[in-house]
Amino acid sequence: MGATAAALRPPGLRLRLRVRGSVQGVGFRPFAYGLAARLSLAGFVRNDGEGVLIEIEGPRTEAFLAALETGPPPLARIDSIEVTAIAATGGDGFSIDATQGGRSRTRIGADAGVCEACLDELFDSASRFFGYPLIACTHCGPRYTLTRSLPYDRAQTSMAPFPMCEACARDYADPGDRRFHAEPIACPRCGPKLSVPIAEVAQALRNGKIVALKGLGGFHLLCDARDEPAVAALRRRKARDAKPFAVMVANAASAARLADIGPAERALLTHRARPIVLARSRGALAPSVAPNLRDIGVMLAYTPLHWLVLHALAGAPDFRRWRDAPSELALVATSANLGGEPLVASDEDADSRLRGVADLIVTHERAIVVRADDSVLRVVDGAPAFLRRARGFVPDPIDLGADGPCVIAAGADLKNTVTITRGREAFVSQHIGDLDDRETIRFRQETVRRLIDLLQVEPELAACDLHPDFVSTRAAEASGLPLIPVQHHVAHVAATAAERRWRGPILGVALDGYGYGADGAPWGGELLALDGARWERLGSLAPLALPGGDRAAREPWRMGVAMLERLGRLDDAKTLFTAAPEAARLAEALRRGPRARRTTSLGRLFDAAAALAGVRLVQHYEGQAAMEFEALVERPRVVPGGWAVADHRLDFAPLMAAMLDGGLGGREAAEAFHGTLVAGLADWIGAAARARGLTRIALGGGCLMNRVLAEGLVEALRAAGVEPALPRQVPANDGGVSFGQAAFALARAGAAPAPSGET
Repeated sequence: MGATAAALRPPGLRLRLRVRGSVQGVGFRPFAYGLAARLSLAGFVRNDGEGVLIEIEGPRTEAFLAALETGPPPLARIDSIEVTAIAATGGDGFSIDATQGGRSRTRIGADAGVCEACLDELFDSASRFFGYPLIACTHCGPRYTLTRSLPYDRAQTSMAPFPMCEACARDYADPGDRRFHAEPIACPRCGPKLSVPIAEVAQALRNGKIVALKGLGGFHLLCDARDEPAVAALRRRKARDAKPFAVMVANAASAARLADIGPAERALLTHRARPIVLARSRGALAPSVAPNLRDIGVMLAYTPLHWLVLHALAGAPDFRRWRDAPSELALVATSANLGGEPLVASDEDADSRLRGVADLIVTHERAIVVRADDSVLRVVDGAPAFLRRARGFVPDPIDLGADGPCVIAAGADLKNTVTITRGREAFVSQHIGDLDDRETIRFRQETVRRLIDLLQVEPELAACDLHPDFVSTRAAEASGLPLIPVQHHVAHVAATAAERRWRGPILGVALDGYGYGADGAPWGGELLALDGARWERLGSLAPLALPGGDRAAREPWRMGVAMLERLGRLDDAKTLFTAAPEAARLAEALRRGPRARRTTSLGRLFDAAAALAGVRLVQHYEGQAAMEFEALVERPRVVPGGWAVADHRLDFAPLMAAMLDGGLGGREAAEAFHGTLVAGLADWIGAAARARGLTRIALGGGCLMNRVLAEGLVEALRAAGVEPALPRQVPANDGGVSFGQAAFALARAGAAPAPSGET
């Protein structure tokens, strides 16, 4: 962190330390104050637009510097410490000076789940914070979601309207207290109030009611996850036919009753961000929680309000014995939104939009400034992988490894995020959603404005998807900035490469649902060579007809018929798809022509396989067929001769023919498909790596959220002697596209123009 060789500095000098990173609002100043006091050092510490500035003098400055580097406060993230020797002043004592403003180069931290010390006070009847649902300190609570601008001070947050009482003001001003300059500090006497008593909330849930509860980044809809009628009612009211719900429990021991929680899953559950973690279900919940899926999403209570509700539901037992004990108590905790709209975050929106969904709406007076969904992760190949990156991780930046111009990247139209770069940092927004309704588009515009304001930057370049009709593309064009369009799958691969800070030529593999190709065709199973801002399409999956265009993604039986056409077996459509009356007519249309557009999408190949196996003919949410198909797999197996490669195109038609000839359906089909898919992809990728002399393989695309595919593929590629990389810091799906666009644009800004047709 830039503090090496400090021990050689001559005595009689004062050290000026410039600390950058997430160092405001995390207890950094009292930490520095206490450390200086213990080491009898003179000087000061203060926040400013660059981060934290410290000056120290005395005989033990090196010990101070070492402790700063190795043991900062729990929520601090130090990116760099710049050390300058200056003339000593001869002063004594150490002070915490007032914040200085100016153009901000610091950043706000992500929200964090309630800490152990606050929990102890929450349930301690002798504490003035007893039972207060908004208890927080410098080690926990809201940060990003309540901050209006930087530097991070109370006046810049949604706590500004709540003057501190005498006791809170005393804690806030005491450098020895963990609430020193804790901007969300409040207590029952001076803080925001809850709208409904906790006992009433618990009773409603016991009675099978649906409760809308205000969290850190928005409202949840809660109901008893063991009560099938309650869960089914929530599905009806939310108009969410089948997409899985997340479940909240009090502790990791309770989570282990619901799902297979290994050490890696436990570490994720108890991470300060408290994300939703996907793990294999033990079948203990209502069937409607995650219909036809093997995994469930589990998270731990992360706000004091969640803890109070769960404790009341449990009958208010002794907290110290109950807090870590296993319990059957579990609540569905799903985002409070309807029809793909953004998460409800304001009290007014909750009252107008959730009245027909929730039986009880529970709010409080602390406003949510920035809405943020819960983050979702699963363990893939032994490490965390994002499905959705939002609360608890945003706005932590991703280090690009090198400085560059400020880029704003528009992302994709599905699972939209926006990325803004500042120097060597890339700030990926929270999950915004699908840009197919006015409210989500407005939320996106709000997110862009807020990020630019918080980061205090002026974008110099805009990056966007190659698709000319995307809402995100048109927004980038409207910015008036120099525009860099980036092919969708190149962005997926560039994101993974940028995470690893890989420079030079690499092989890229995009396994995805849909992306607008450089030739205007729908791509989705691509083998690419990438070298900075230069790329080349080396191969793809064998194309399949895409009958009905976008409808094919919602109706997998259409892709089943497309595969029958590929196999010359259209006559089978009538018998295979009796539940889809249009199948026979579509088969006849494909027989006569004109021919449908063709796609190389792996996502659509999954749909074809799931349809032919009788698993899913119509989808109620994106990826349902593939997810249900994956859920059937226990032991993948390889069908001999199940693939072929010709003209750099990987063809799984032989596998599909073998599945049909063998009458494979359900689990047998799923295991044959997954095993052969992994083997065929590894063979194809390995041959291309050898031909190009490349060993680094960047993997990306939404299909890699399939754990059977992702783990099987990286294992096979390692066995072939190459180095595969999965996305880790952003989702493999379209939630990571904006980061890849930004990385590619930065490479373009510092590179020679790409060859024609490779934009």
